[in-house]
Amino acid sequence: MKKILIIDDDLSICKILSKFLQKSGYEVATALSGKQALLLLKKQSFDLVVCDYNLGDINGLQILSKINELYPQSIVIFISGYGNIQTAVDLVKEGAYHFLTKPLYPDIILKTIEEALSQKKPKKEKSPSKPRTVISQDNYVKGSSATAKKLFEHVALVAPTDYSVIIHGETGTGKEALARLIHNQSNRKEQNFVAIDCGSLSKELAASELFGHLKGAFTGAMQDKKGAFEIADGGTIFLDEIGNLSYEVQMYLLRTLQEKSVRCIGEVKEKVVDVRVIAASNEDLYEKVRQKSFREDLYHRLNEFKLEVPSLCERIDDLPLFVTAFINQAEEQLNKKIKGLSPAVRKLFQEYSWPGNIRELQNVIKRACLLTEEGGSIEIDSLPLEITDFTEMRRATQPVELKNVILEAQKNEIKRVLEKVNYNKTKAASILKIDRKTLYNKLKEIDL
Repeated sequence: MKKILIIDDDLSICKILSKFLQKSGYEVATALSGKQALLLLKKQSFDLVVCDYNLGDINGLQILSKINELYPQSIVIFISGYGNIQTAVDLVKEGAYHFLTKPLYPDIILKTIEEALSQKKPKKEKSPSKPRTVISQDNYVKGSSATAKKLFEHVALVAPTDYSVIIHGETGTGKEALARLIHNQSNRKEQNFVAIDCGSLSKELAASELFGHLKGAFTGAMQDKKGAFEIADGGTIFLDEIGNLSYEVQMYLLRTLQEKSVRCIGEVKEKVVDVRVIAASNEDLYEKVRQKSFREDLYHRLNEFKLEVPSLCERIDDLPLFVTAFINQAEEQLNKKIKGLSPAVRKLFQEYSWPGNIRELQNVIKRACLLTEEGGSIEIDSLPLEITDFTEMRRATQPVELKNVILEAQKNEIKRVLEKVNYNKTKAASILKIDRKTLYNKLKEIDL
């Protein structure tokens, strides 16, 4: 039975991966820090190590060097939510087998592990070269539509500067990918890009995640932890859904930006940090300022430049480019060839509303490629129900014009939600999972 070591400071990831790999027939051990991992490695060898790149107490290159020293034949696969292409190149040059960005997909990581264990560990490369396979989130398809061209003209202008940027757009439009693109076109591209989902942070955890903490600073603080600002020092930090931060954390964040220094929880001294901030929201942050739920001084500190990201429906001419890019990505991940979309699927994709935008399209393509046979075309039966149901509705409403049916359904739903929240448009937009601007446009479109 092959032995695998999982190293990640996220206990949930260790548990999930451990359980999954044990069910797949592997003997698994876990470590929650670099120090703990090194203690295990000194006692026993492992056929393969799955390691988070940013562990707080030690980075990926350091732990890879130690593994190479102790067990030259051990295969190392890195995972990270903060990685970029340059990081992957550096790791592969030093002998790492693979680099995967989070979120992790069980079928992909299992396939990667099986392939890795079936061949010898790669030797260190003496000269720079591209990693064999890098699954990365910073590959951005710019598109050729007029809307896309305008957006990327603005990106080209702001990227080389150190301006703070606010990216506004609907959920799934690729705001993080756009932020990574800005980072990769900046003078900070050789340094870390750190992405934080503020929407998933509780008030209690937000300060720890952003600014770090010392061991014993609060209940549950079992070890020192570097915050995102310290990890991103010299590079870029991306604060997704920043409008969800509590007012108190907003105050700490404003001080960090003003003073260009950070003080972790439990620490007296402050540490100087040089970080560029890119913030994103699917809500109108200035509207939140007017509602007194977002600090106006923080808004103006962040809003040195603003980018509006169009929805997929607003740039439907770019759909074929996204489809091709996502099929290519899936082919690389699954190691098989796909012809492309069948004519029926191509037509359906053009007509579908894509409420989840680019993210929905990417997930649909990923799923369809998994279900499509080697060398085949993506057919309708490989698509998820929400799209095939749309197809059935389109057929059932003929010869009634489909647009009228959709508009009537939207009108009824929006009216129901507005009545429920006593016509508070901000609350209605939140429940409908659209931004306020989109809601206003919908209200005009359906004459409400």
